[in-house]
Amino acid sequence: MVKIRLSRGGATRRPFYHIVVADERFARDGRSIERIGFYNPIATGKEVELQIDAERAKAWMAKGAQATDKVKYLLKRAAKAAA
Repeated sequence: MVKIRLSRGGATRRPFYHIVVADERFARDGRSIERIGFYNPIATGKEVELQIDAERAKAWMAKGAQATDKVKYLLKRAAKAAA
């Protein structure tokens, strides 16, 4: 099954997550099909905290991809910020 989930990057105690479309059998930080955004939980100042290509996420969900709980929350937050 294809999932839309977070892939961790960044340094120790400085997390940075890519929002990726990946097969659930692949490792969390392993191979992905497409990168559709990022989430920086410790963004400060003028740094961008969240950026998602909502159109690509909707297209993948229309094809049957399942978003994780955190990604669903981030999609709602991005939609609210865009409105």
